[in-house]
Amino acid sequence: MKKLWSEIAAIAALACAASGAVSGVGAAQAAREIEGYVPEPMPPGFNVIVNELEGPVFADAAGKTLYSWPTRSLRNGEAGDRKNTPSNCTDKVERVSSGLMSPYPGGLVMPDVDSRPSCQAVWPPVLAPSTAQEVGKWSVIERSDGARQWAYDGYPLYTSVLDVRAGDVLGGSNRKIGGGDEPAIRKPVAPRSNVPPAFAVRQVGSGRMIVMQNGYSVYSWDGDGANASNCAKECLAKWTPVPAGKAAQPNGEWTVFERSQGVRQWAFRGRPLYTYNDDPKLRSQIGSDEPGWHNVYTMHAPAVPSGFTERDSHAGIVLADEHGQTIYLYSCGDDALDQLACDHPTTPQQFRLAVCGGGDAARCLKTWRYVPARADAKSPNRIWTTIDIDPMTGRTAAQGQAGAMHVWAYRGRPVYTYFNDKPGDVNGDALGEFYGTRNGFKAFWLRDDFYNNAG
Repeated sequence: MKKLWSEIAAIAALACAASGAVSGVGAAQAAREIEGYVPEPMPPGFNVIVNELEGPVFADAAGKTLYSWPTRSLRNGEAGDRKNTPSNCTDKVERVSSGLMSPYPGGLVMPDVDSRPSCQAVWPPVLAPSTAQEVGKWSVIERSDGARQWAYDGYPLYTSVLDVRAGDVLGGSNRKIGGGDEPAIRKPVAPRSNVPPAFAVRQVGSGRMIVMQNGYSVYSWDGDGANASNCAKECLAKWTPVPAGKAAQPNGEWTVFERSQGVRQWAFRGRPLYTYNDDPKLRSQIGSDEPGWHNVYTMHAPAVPSGFTERDSHAGIVLADEHGQTIYLYSCGDDALDQLACDHPTTPQQFRLAVCGGGDAARCLKTWRYVPARADAKSPNRIWTTIDIDPMTGRTAAQGQAGAMHVWAYRGRPVYTYFNDKPGDVNGDALGEFYGTRNGFKAFWLRDDFYNNAG
C-alpha cells in the first residue's frame, strides 16, 4: 500500500504543478500543493489518497474511492441512507419514477428499463469480513441480504463502477452545482482537512479554497514577507489580520507569528492571512480584485486543456474554448428511488436529449455542441480527458466506430458550448429542470461569486 500511495501522491503533485500555469501560481509552489489531512484510525486495507480535484479521500485496498449516500430532502420526500441503518442501495432494479422530484409523477417507466442496473450494481457496497471490528468512526452495518457493510460516521460505504484507475473520483463530488433541487447524489468520503479550528476548506471552481469557519474567505498579500506582515495603517482599513489566540500552535503548513508585541497572526505556507472588510458574502473572491491580493488554496484546480481560455461574463469568470465560447457541464439525476445519475455517456441519454432538443438528437447537436478534441490532444491530468462519443446516441462510441466524435470530457463527462452564445455570453446557464441542477446545463464557472453560485 505504501507503493500505491506514493504513486498516487506523485500523480497528484504533478497535476498540481501543471495547474500552476493556469492558476497563476509558480510550478515549485504548485508542486507542494497537496492538502494535508488529520490522520485517524482505519480498519486494515483502507487508506487515504489525494485526488487532484477533491483533495484527500478514503479508498479501499485497490485504491477505489469510498462514497456515502446521505439522506437528502427532495420536493416530495427524501432519498438516500440514514445514519446507522441498513443501506437503501440494494439489488432491486427500480423500474419506475418515484415522484420525489416534481414535475415527474410517480410510476413513469424509466428509460432503458430492460437494461437498467440495480443500485448495487452501480454502487457496489464495501463489504466487511466476518472478523471486522469497529475502529473510530468506522463501523459495520448489516445489509438487508445479511451481508456486512462498512460504514463511516454511520453512513454505509460504496465504490463507483465509474472509477477505474486508483485515485479516480468520478462517481460523485463534494462540490455543489448550485441550487436546492439537486438529486440525492453520492459523495466521496474524506478525512478532516488539517486546518486549525478557526478555518475550513471549501471546494470552488478555482480549487480547494480556505475560508474561516463562518464561511468568509481568507486572503494573502504579495507585499508580505515569509511569516511577516507588512500590512499596516491604510492597509488595515480594508484588511483584518486573522488573529491566532494564545493557545494556537503551529501545525505543519500552518504557522503563527507575532505581528506586534503580544499580537499573533495565522499564516499558511508562510503567507500571513487576512479577511477582507468589504467582502459581501460567504466564499467571496472580491478581495482578490485588489492588486497583489489573493484567495488562499490548499490545492488549486487542475490544469485545463491547452487552448482553453478564461472569459469575463456578466455573472462571473467562465472557462471557454479556443474561440471564446463558454464551456458548459451537463448534470442529471433520475427520479427513481435509487436516484441514479444520468450525466455520464455510459448512462441513458433520454433525459439530456429531452432538454437539449426535445428528444431530437440532430437538434441537440446544433443546440448543445460537443467540444471537439484534436486526435493528438494530450490530457493534462486525470480530470480532463478525451473520449469518443456516438453523436446520435450520446453514448460512448465503440473503438473504430464510424462517425464517432473525439471530444473533451471533464470527469469523464463530455463538455459543451451553446449555439446562442457569443464570446463572453452565458445564455445557456441553468437551462433545464430546476435551473439545470436536476437535469440540465451549467456554465463552467472558474469564478462564480458574482452569481451567487459558489460551491
